[in-house]
Amino acid sequence: MQGFLNLNKPAGLTSHDCVARLRRLLKTKRIGHGGTLDPAATGVLPIAVGRATRLLQYLSHEKAYCATIRFGITTTTDDLEGDILTQAAAPQLALDLIQQKLPQFQGTIQQIPPSFSAIQVGGKRLYELARAGEAVEAPVRTVEIHQIEIVNWQPGDFPELTVNIACGTGTYIRSIARDLGAALGTGATLAALSRTASSGFLRQDSLTLETVAAQLEAKTLTLTPPEMALQHLPHLTLTDLPAKRWQQGQRIDWQEITDPSPSLSPTSYQIQQANGQFLGIGQIIETEVSRALIPKLVWQEAE
Repeated sequence: MQGFLNLNKPAGLTSHDCVARLRRLLKTKRIGHGGTLDPAATGVLPIAVGRATRLLQYLSHEKAYCATIRFGITTTTDDLEGDILTQAAAPQLALDLIQQKLPQFQGTIQQIPPSFSAIQVGGKRLYELARAGEAVEAPVRTVEIHQIEIVNWQPGDFPELTVNIACGTGTYIRSIARDLGAALGTGATLAALSRTASSGFLRQDSLTLETVAAQLEAKTLTLTPPEMALQHLPHLTLTDLPAKRWQQGQRIDWQEITDPSPSLSPTSYQIQQANGQFLGIGQIIETEVSRALIPKLVWQEAE
């Protein structure tokens, strides 16, 4: 089996736990995931099976979440899994005040990851250092928040805001919850999180572990082929002879490409044969006198 699986991760399992279970179910060790989800979080976890693990780096980095933020509480982990640091009722908090603050969390922003996160500092992950009682300042990261849309507002002593967030890779939703609470002066923590989309995979199309097991038993499980998972990449098409040479690691002159893209850059291209068969990932190289396509990843070598 070669391709991608859109897994709906349940709460209580780590992303690594899910990979371990799928290795047993699919009877293969060659499985990887396309972006960690915290154990308490649910939703889309892209899974690569077989040779598709080599393509994980080329998946789209765009993600979307549905998050519930609880105000009046701060925790060590910036979600309800951690120990409470502060707790003070905030019945005075109104939705219009939150709406005034949300724009500062959209666009290109600077974000400090949670102390309990998988980011490495000095060769160790932040959560390992935090558990050891070592106070380490997490490195500031630049992240892209495309949109924050309010879904629901529940007032009360510890009011809750539910939002849809569309963002780029590396974004910590826990940090948004924490920083929004700080900006409002009430404190806040993440109360619930579900990833609704990741790398082009949608939650409504995802499969639970139980469904995967049932479909395997019924021999109906199908994986998403690479050409579908990589639709965000620009395409280049090769006819039979150039395709075979490209699969053998040779460079292809620009004149031999049947659908040259108008936008050239050092980015990655999805390479296909004229019959639509996925060949791999290529890159354009350009000199003063020539332009050519070279292989970055060959999906399957030519026979």
